[in-house]
Amino acid sequence: MLRILGSESKLCDGLSRRDLLQIGGLGTLGLNVADWFGLRETQAASSGQPSSFGKAKACILVFLTGSPPQHETFDPKPLAPAEIQGEMGAISSTVPGLSLCERIPQHSRIMDRVTVVRSMTHPFPLHGVGYVTSAMPMTSAELNSLPRDTRQRPYIGSVVDYLDEQESGNEISRMPRNVGLPWLFGSRSGKYGTGSSKRLSGPYASFLGPGYDPIWTDFDGKGTRVVPKLNADTQTEKIYDPFGGVEPGGKFGLGDACQLPEGMTRKRFDIRRSLLQQFDRARTSLDDHQNVRVFNKHQRRAYSLLTTNEMRNAIDIQREPAGVRARYGMTLFGQSLLAARRLVEAGSRFVSVYWDPFGLFGASCWDTHSNHFPRLKDYLLPVYDESFPNFILDLDERGLLDETAVLCISEHGRTPKIDSGPKGAARHHWSRAYSAVYAGGGFARGKVVGRTDSIAGDVETTPVSPKDVLATTFHLLGIDPHTTLPDHAGQPQPIAGDGRIRHELIG
Repeated sequence: MLRILGSESKLCDGLSRRDLLQIGGLGTLGLNVADWFGLRETQAASSGQPSSFGKAKACILVFLTGSPPQHETFDPKPLAPAEIQGEMGAISSTVPGLSLCERIPQHSRIMDRVTVVRSMTHPFPLHGVGYVTSAMPMTSAELNSLPRDTRQRPYIGSVVDYLDEQESGNEISRMPRNVGLPWLFGSRSGKYGTGSSKRLSGPYASFLGPGYDPIWTDFDGKGTRVVPKLNADTQTEKIYDPFGGVEPGGKFGLGDACQLPEGMTRKRFDIRRSLLQQFDRARTSLDDHQNVRVFNKHQRRAYSLLTTNEMRNAIDIQREPAGVRARYGMTLFGQSLLAARRLVEAGSRFVSVYWDPFGLFGASCWDTHSNHFPRLKDYLLPVYDESFPNFILDLDERGLLDETAVLCISEHGRTPKIDSGPKGAARHHWSRAYSAVYAGGGFARGKVVGRTDSIAGDVETTPVSPKDVLATTFHLLGIDPHTTLPDHAGQPQPIAGDGRIRHELIG
């Protein structure tokens, strides 16, 4: 029997549509009536898969929004002319023959633990976050500002969340499977943030529905350092970007989607908790009805987060020793990586860390169309070099790296030739050749994949596309990359697009 504030309705084959709608109207515990759920069309037979299949228990995606230059990171060209090489030299690393930009010396210590791909390539030199993190076959400036457009495809973390939930029989996991840090994507940008009608495409669930968007944390903390200007010619405001430095008291919390609705008291919430428990006991009967499958994803997930402490404890970086926090770097980037490690330890399956635009920077954290060398030297590279290598080392020392795939990616690269016109110089968008770093979870250690020409402008060997990275990552997570899911029109869409597993990346 289902008891709702004292009344009883029998759950049986005669359950009426009105009964369902009455239950569905109970605020935070409504039912999501659906015609069907998409299931995997293909499943890999365990006996026929390589040993790398399913080697990663979890994945952490690190996204450097705006796109760093390949020349000043992992593909320096010290013998190139000055207008190509720029102001920075090259240093050797722990991998013979692998040189790095001299401004990321800490990275030289971890090259034996990662794979560097110097031959990333695709045809769209745009801020297509959604394009490089989903099966989306193309992008455009228009699509980049339409995150809910039906032409978008589900974010990789959303696909993992959805398929894992189907495997579990639609159970809400004790820890969210798909988490985003440090805040709702794009929400702190002056151009695209709070109060703006504009949004960039990116980590959204597309036709899977917003219930499979990442669970976003929020961050409460002040920046401690004025970072170099985005545009040295026109910018007058000082920006205390927390990615450049943050107070030690800064903390992560649950985002707005995980809070009690306005006017919902804890007593009323507990009534709905009782209802959920009764409903779960009757779920076997309900599963026979084609029109009733699961509780609304948003509501069940929010309920789980509000009634347990596991998520809150996982993102509570204050629980970490001061020395560990300092090792990661007292910046929002470093502390987000630390929280990501804690989330994976607590059981989250896919965690995303976005070096996200703050204040005036729009989509422009690493987007150096102006003031290129001051921003790299005095802000971007030092922060990145302090945090990311220590994150990799910490994962490895804790025994987590072999079972956690790490992707450090961006939208594209930057132009080989330096534009000396803007103050501080500039490199502009370039997607024909760029670099990315992969580690753990089955990715090879100490490997360099691909080669570019003498100016890092075009790929000469082993081109790798973002879709190949998707396919390879799904494979390592134990998901067949040929799996298809039905889109808005019911048409099957492959979760990795035309990508293929790149065994060159696998160890």
